[in-house]
Formats: sequence, structure tokens, C-alpha cells
Amino acid sequence: MNPRVLLFWGGWDGHQPEKIAQLLACELSRHGLEPQVESSLDCLNDPERLKTYQLIIPCWTMGQLSDAQGKALQEAVKSGVALGGIHGGMGDAFRGNLDYEWMCGGHFVGHPHVGDYTVRLKDFATPITQGLPGSFAYRSEQYYVMTDPAIQVLADTEYLHEGRFVTVPVAWVKTWGKGRVFYCSLGHAPEEFTQFPEALTLTVRGLLWAANAL
Repeated sequence: MNPRVLLFWGGWDGHQPEKIAQLLACELSRHGLEPQVESSLDCLNDPERLKTYQLIIPCWTMGQLSDAQGKALQEAVKSGVALGGIHGGMGDAFRGNLDYEWMCGGHFVGHPHVGDYTVRLKDFATPITQGLPGSFAYRSEQYYVMTDPAIQVLADTEYLHEGRFVTVPVAWVKTWGKGRVFYCSLGHAPEEFTQFPEALTLTVRGLLWAANAL
């Protein structure tokens, strides 16, 4: 049986969550995974069902989880189910839910710069980044994120904010219990994955890695 993937979409419409979920589902299907796409949080109401997936991908900017839904998602990942996602669909989901943010490894706090910037690859020892260029140009919202110091940074960016340059992670991996976690802040709009193919490669490989399918 091929690895099963749950994608659930909703929340703020500005991130086009349905299109992003379908795009990621299509890409994962090309690699032999079996995506199931849901359009509500009801899929988080069955803790035992969640544990049957290899990978869970939230595409849900803002919104709120019930206590039971949050616990079910965390316990599924701790048991060995992978968690992966991009941009606000994972990194700005369920604002203020500290356990969720800790599980993800970080969270969005703002994008004072929108425009051109450079993504720098930092770790080439993982198959997620092998063969990708050392850096690539990108044009979109440049996410400013707060992160867990335990994450393994795969890519970062130099951020100019309030007259200071700081290094901000763009993509990372970590673990939560037995589960693998991957996050990438790129992907505000679906067309960015066509305009900047390195972003698509990084994202798809990261999700496959999380699902132990790379």
C-alpha cells in the first residue's frame, strides 16, 4: 500500500488554500503517495484515524483548533505520523496555539518586506537539498519567523528590518516525538512554484522526506 497523506484546507482565503492543497496533492501523487484532501477540520476529530496516515499537511491560515483536535494532531505526530507544510498554511495556522507552534518548530510573525529576496541553502547533507543551487532568487512575501532553536535549518534568508540585517530561517526539519516535521515559508501563491522551480523542488522533497518516502 502506498503512503497515505491527509491534506486539510481552509481558513483565510488570501492564501488560496484549496489550490495549494490540490497542487501539493498532485505533486505527491506523482511520487507514489495517496493524498486525501479535506475541506474542514472535522478530519481531526478522530484520533485513531489520524494515526493511519503517513503524512499530514495543514493548509489552514489562522483559524482555531478545539482542544481535542489539537491534542489529536499532536499525538498523531508524536506516534510517528509526519507533519509538513508551507507558508501561512502551516506557519500561520491556529495563531496563539503554543503547542501547535512548538510542534511545527516556529511560526510567522510578519512580512515587512514583500518583493525580491534571496533564499540560501544551508544544509547539503540531506537528500532534501542535494543538487539544488547554493542560493536562488525569489519574489513574494518574505516571512519573518520565530523559531525553535532545536530545528535543523535547510535554508535561510538575510532580512533587512529596521536598519539591521538578520538571518531568518526559510525551511527546516525537526522531530516531534517519533514524527518527522518539515516546514518551508515559501509559497504564498500557487504560481510561485512555476516561477521559481527550486521552491517546488525544496517543498516536495521536504514533504517526501517527512513521509519517509524520499
